[in-house]
Amino acid sequence: MAYKPRIVESPSVRLIDLKSKAYFIVASVEVGNTTTKCILTATNLEDGKTRLVTKTVSMTRDVRPPKADEEVFGRTLTGVELTRQSVGELVRDTLVGAVKKANLDIKEDIHFVVRSTGVVAGFDTPDEVGEFIKALADGCLMAGVPPNRMTPPMALSNIPEKFRKHSKLEQVVFDGAVASVTPPTGATGVEIVANEMEGELATAGIKEGAKWVDVDFRNPCISIDFGTTLDGRIISPDLPYAKTIGNFCGYAGAIPDAIIQGTSLVDSKKGTALDVSDNVSLGRLAHKLKEKAIKGYAERINEYIIIEKVPSGRKRYGSVPVNSEAADEIGVVLIGCDVGHNGTDMEKLSEIGAEVYEKHDLKVLFAVIDEVMARVVQRLVKVAQEEGLVFEDTAIGVTGRAGITGDKPKLILKYLQELGINNKIEENVIFVDDGLARGAAVMARCMNSLGTTFNPLGGHRGGKCILGQRMKLQNK
Repeated sequence: MAYKPRIVESPSVRLIDLKSKAYFIVASVEVGNTTTKCILTATNLEDGKTRLVTKTVSMTRDVRPPKADEEVFGRTLTGVELTRQSVGELVRDTLVGAVKKANLDIKEDIHFVVRSTGVVAGFDTPDEVGEFIKALADGCLMAGVPPNRMTPPMALSNIPEKFRKHSKLEQVVFDGAVASVTPPTGATGVEIVANEMEGELATAGIKEGAKWVDVDFRNPCISIDFGTTLDGRIISPDLPYAKTIGNFCGYAGAIPDAIIQGTSLVDSKKGTALDVSDNVSLGRLAHKLKEKAIKGYAERINEYIIIEKVPSGRKRYGSVPVNSEAADEIGVVLIGCDVGHNGTDMEKLSEIGAEVYEKHDLKVLFAVIDEVMARVVQRLVKVAQEEGLVFEDTAIGVTGRAGITGDKPKLILKYLQELGINNKIEENVIFVDDGLARGAAVMARCMNSLGTTFNPLGGHRGGKCILGQRMKLQNK
């Protein structure tokens, strides 16, 4: 059967429209283990859809080295040392560069800034995470972002005048739920899984992206973000707010990175799959001729990849700090992806990658990676299924470089179909670019109560807007 994935890539928007129409412009600044991005998005509050303004991407490993008088507070997964000052400067330069590229002004045209990081997945303590969050804020302030553009407004008068008619701030206030999903109750995100905010943003971003392909990606749903580290959520069908009943953690893009590092094409320690051109896919005939070898290599690699409910007592899983006891207490199932024990078998993946490249070529190697990552998605969802977290109408969304490139979407649909989740798999699974940046736009809207009742992000799949239910809940 030929699968046709629903892949979301939103269109860009013209500068003249940004200035003349009710576009809410948000800057998403993300410092990840592999890349540092600033993505500017603009949401048309007349139709509730988010469009791309511009994007700047750099490699996090290129952050300047620490100075003699600076304290190193953390490192990326590949060992790049970070200080509060160096991260702040990286954020400043990235944000300023994106705004200039779009011919906009930070103080006049950027309505909100959301900052996030995936680097905390490799940190050891909450103190290190806190220092990183401060560094992100420092960078935004250094770039000229007014402090009130990073926090929820206290009153309607604090929202720019042209957006006030779109805001529901006098009816409902921001109470922590983003796109009608509450974070794990009873503990902070860091206590459950270090990159909780990434999972929150990715979930919201996939919900927004679904608007472009006419898929109702509301609750219940599963979001899987395949950046360098794995994050994402499993969401219940509750109303008006759904609960986070599952979290993903561990390795994601780090897996294809390790495979590529076995070749001579990238640095053996800090190289990534992004360093190699991805325009190397096998043709249909060539793939068929090599299919047995591709699947054989993928099976060997998957033998080293462990996907399971995170065992009780683990403090770190797939390099990500977790608190499995706290998760158990509040009924959140942690599902992890590891390679050995906290990455001890990554070198095995590199060895297989070297073998594939030596005996075949780069096209076959990328085909192997596609097969591996598609199986990882299937195995993650299967564990969720076995834990009773997948409902009859659960939608599934994938974002991140290691989940939406190459032939992965088609393979993912094929392998999810094997799980028998539902009969119309193509109508319930979507693949979204820049899920985290889209989620930043959604979070900014939620903080400003800029909802669109006619095109809601919150609520149950197939259901109506939950504004009335939220008002009733908050009035209690």
